[in-house]
Amino acid sequence: MSYKLGIDVGGTNTDAVLIDDQNRILSQIKTPTTEDVMTGINRAVLSVLDQVDIKRQDIGHAMLGTTHSTNAIVTRKHLLKTGVLRIGKPATMCIEPMTDWPRELLEAASCGTYMITGGHEFDGREIFPLDEEEIRQACADMKGRVEAVAITSVFSPVSSAHETRAMEIVKESLGDIPVTVSNEIASIGILERENATILNASLNKVARTMAEGFHKALKEADVTDAEVYICQNDGTLMNMDYAVEYPVLTIACGPTNSIRGASFLSGKKDAIVLDVGGTTSDIGVIKGGFPRESSLAVEIGGARTNFRMPDLNSIGLGGGTIIHRNGDSFTVGPDSVGYQITERALVFGGDTLTATDIIVRLGMSDIGDPSLVYHMDRDFARAVFDRMMETVSNGIDRMKLSKDPVPVVLVGGGSILIGDTIEGVADLIRPENFGVANALGAAISQVSGQIERVYSLDQIPREEAMADARKTAVDEAVKAGAEESTISIVEVDDVPLAYLPGNATRIRVKAVGFLKK
Repeated sequence: MSYKLGIDVGGTNTDAVLIDDQNRILSQIKTPTTEDVMTGINRAVLSVLDQVDIKRQDIGHAMLGTTHSTNAIVTRKHLLKTGVLRIGKPATMCIEPMTDWPRELLEAASCGTYMITGGHEFDGREIFPLDEEEIRQACADMKGRVEAVAITSVFSPVSSAHETRAMEIVKESLGDIPVTVSNEIASIGILERENATILNASLNKVARTMAEGFHKALKEADVTDAEVYICQNDGTLMNMDYAVEYPVLTIACGPTNSIRGASFLSGKKDAIVLDVGGTTSDIGVIKGGFPRESSLAVEIGGARTNFRMPDLNSIGLGGGTIIHRNGDSFTVGPDSVGYQITERALVFGGDTLTATDIIVRLGMSDIGDPSLVYHMDRDFARAVFDRMMETVSNGIDRMKLSKDPVPVVLVGGGSILIGDTIEGVADLIRPENFGVANALGAAISQVSGQIERVYSLDQIPREEAMADARKTAVDEAVKAGAEESTISIVEVDDVPLAYLPGNATRIRVKAVGFLKK
């Protein structure tokens, strides 16, 4: 018998589940997230394993969905000072790198930008030959100052030759330093792709610390033989080495874990998922069993990026959401007591009115000590609850593709806040084990590889372009930890780019496979 351990770190709680080889839950735990994150992970691992009598050497896989990268960007802490090379002079000199970044993020992550002559046209033709001497001069200036390097070239998703050569020169000049090239991170659109590349490079130390901490937590729990994986934000996994190389792909993996877990628990391959936590509620869409990806550029910590991200609508409603009362009026959130709910909520003897207190007053839950909220006017509590449900209904409407009612799968520890009906919802599904759907989603995930490239069909037949994209996606899945014989292509997009000459088309392929055994 082989077991899988899934852990998901949220803003309020850290959840863990242990499942067997039939994906049956053997034990589960929900414990408050700690300020340093790793303490909460350690506690969750030990607690979930203490509930069962198994040989810990029989745990074959351990999966972690973590907020480490997101927290680092939001708080502007633990980011590496990153040198930025943009290959595209003179064509791209009108807008400098990181022009629209928030000042605090810029100061935390940036350590100089350098414009390099070179780059390619959309069809792979050089704009100018790469100026290798300019790269060496930039490296001489960066030496001793930078901790990581981000390299972006014009149309590198079409031709990565200049980025690859620039990376070779940087490593020759600066030694063993983390280097990120943009063609491996994001798609067309140089400014957004550049931003994602810089963020990825600056997160390398965070990723290494997370990897080392997770290995240590497993070792302390005597889980010594498990293959370790980190959750990606497309609902799949990557091995630890891949995660250290591409930490930006872990951003927003928590909601995607919940979406995957909701799909598994409900049996729904196409539906809307409402994941209610302690701080926020995330609304996403299951499409073919996987999270629907956003087609828009997404801001992360104030930096606009275009790498793959789940299509999510986050609203400021969770178990710890603070209710602000001002005479006869009130507002719901968006601030929250977060993981301090057991200290600050009224039902736990605190002094802060939260959404959980409202639910307890209405008799919808018996968390804590209900007598501590009996003094609250019931009509007031009902008015607050109606406002909460209106917020949820509006959030779901923004994710729908039509006005027709849709099925909604309700998960998350804070889902006790939701009533039995939601306006515009055809079927509200509360699956068993809904509270740990996120950790379960981590435990059952597969491994993926995704590629997005622009091809000129005047230079290569469509069939060859498709075959090349499929092969590259499969190679990426293998690199991330998938067993090649189990890999299948689950998504193919072929979008003609009419605004570009040469019969250009953008092909995106996603391959998914099972974990290597």
